[in-house]
Amino acid sequence: MTADKLTSPEIPDCHSQNQPILICPDRPTPRHSLYLSNLDDQKFLRFSIKYLYLYQKAVSADALKASLSKLLSHYYPLAGRLVRTSSGDDHKLEVDCNGEGALFAEAFMDFTALEFLPFSSKPNRSWRKLLFKVEALTFLDIPPLVIQLTNLRCGGMILCTGINHCLCDGVGTAQFLNDWARITTKPDSNPPITPFHHRHVLKPRWPSQVTFTNPALITQTDPQEHNNLHKFLQSHPLIPSSITFTPTQILPLKRQCLPSLKCTTFEALAAHTWRSWVRSLNLSPSLNVKLLFSVNVRRKLKPQLPEGYYGNGFVLGCAEAEVKDLITDNLRHGVKLVQNAKAALTDDYIRSTIDLLEGKDVKTDVSASLIISQWSKLGLEDLDFGGGKALHMGPLTSDVYCLFLPVVNDFDSVRVLVSLPENVAIKFESYMTEFLDGEADNDGQTVINGEKIG
Repeated sequence: MTADKLTSPEIPDCHSQNQPILICPDRPTPRHSLYLSNLDDQKFLRFSIKYLYLYQKAVSADALKASLSKLLSHYYPLAGRLVRTSSGDDHKLEVDCNGEGALFAEAFMDFTALEFLPFSSKPNRSWRKLLFKVEALTFLDIPPLVIQLTNLRCGGMILCTGINHCLCDGVGTAQFLNDWARITTKPDSNPPITPFHHRHVLKPRWPSQVTFTNPALITQTDPQEHNNLHKFLQSHPLIPSSITFTPTQILPLKRQCLPSLKCTTFEALAAHTWRSWVRSLNLSPSLNVKLLFSVNVRRKLKPQLPEGYYGNGFVLGCAEAEVKDLITDNLRHGVKLVQNAKAALTDDYIRSTIDLLEGKDVKTDVSASLIISQWSKLGLEDLDFGGGKALHMGPLTSDVYCLFLPVVNDFDSVRVLVSLPENVAIKFESYMTEFLDGEADNDGQTVINGEKIG
């Protein structure tokens, strides 16, 4: 297990000779408005998923543009633009499939792949120059797909993509990016699975049948300001914490649950991360904390979502506990909470959540929650555009949301990335790596820059 250094150096500036261009589908595509499901257009998802790939050998920009143009004829909504529905309701968005195109930028950076690689696990603010920033008044004015190819001094490249989360989830982005790589290396090929665009399969029922309460969701009117840990954390300077777990290092976590409870790698690592996060923040023992984690529900629904569905096909599982119970019990307690949260996601529960999200005042409860997004096991690290697989794959930025990331050339390892205030990050890495079994000393409250929370 490795906990990387707390900081990484700034990278040099990127230099561009030309303005970005729009890459349009290489053939006429259907012109219509694409309905977005309630899972797609949650305000919680109104941002772009930003991936960074580092390659030892560059691929020509012309080849990438040509293959992207061909691919966009299959994934034509990504060449469109997000708009408000014709009713003007800010609560609902749709896609104007107008073929306007994806934004493609090119740049050069006086840096090498081997200079970048040692610090690649810890994103910092200077990395943002690796993805062209669209000057836009609103989120809707940014193209759903923005790409920057940055050539390096060594002949390598950094490829960054910004994909609008309202159109794709992690499974969907992995499907799209792998198809792009495939067509780049085999220009005469087509996507092996036809992308399924239509989101009506996830329309809410009429009349609504909200038969389950979903603890991951709250109404806008719920009082929460006095315990808004999320806002508190974001009000302080954050640094990324990155810890890699190999299978042999995950095994002791699983063994803590035996013999009475068997668990998966995700369940053990999620519970351990949640518990370590809570302990490092030194929260009030009576505070109720949540763990929200993405669960792919494509196969949980009846009928299952169609093959090739690349829209948002996940629902947040929610485990919750009081701080004192989470940190004083052994890991088995947290794992059981995660398992129960996963088991709750039945077809009826998911449909009820979709109906619940029809309400304008419903939102994701991030106030005192650790949110984990699962990027490992999606094949995101396998992209080969013709110059070999990436030396590194990860997010362009790091935030208070936690990512479980793939490790290049090590399918069974997982990298945990989350940003925290510096004094909290140090404690978090200590708890994550020491496998403390005993009771935590949590008599006090979180104090950051003289302020208390919890």
